[in-house]
Amino acid sequence: QVRLVESGGGLVQPGGSLRLSCAASGSAVSGYEMGWYRQAPGNQRELVATITSGGNTNYADAVKGRFTISRDNAKSTVNLQMNSLKPEDTAVYYCNARHILLPIFNYWGQGTQVTVSS
Repeated sequence: QVRLVESGGGLVQPGGSLRLSCAASGSAVSGYEMGWYRQAPGNQRELVATITSGGNTNYADAVKGRFTISRDNAKSTVNLQMNSLKPEDTAVYYCNARHILLPIFNYWGQGTQVTVSS
């Protein structure tokens, strides 16, 4: 069992930056792919970025060049640095942990709201 707790959301103006953090507890996360997903009202949850325990990253086209995902296996944390934010980035952002060998072990945080508006 992995418990994920997100923090760092809020209101920011277009062009601004936010840093989301996710703290994992309950199990070592070194065997998990970690990621961030988001869901805007009326839309399905979508991938933002993922990172393997070895540091390989994957980004949605919409955020490439603006967002950076990172992780610290020793601290069991994963972060998302979001720069040049746009109104269309407004969504609830969810932290995810998925076991790389047993994907049935798939955990979600409670979500944190990010609002980009002037």
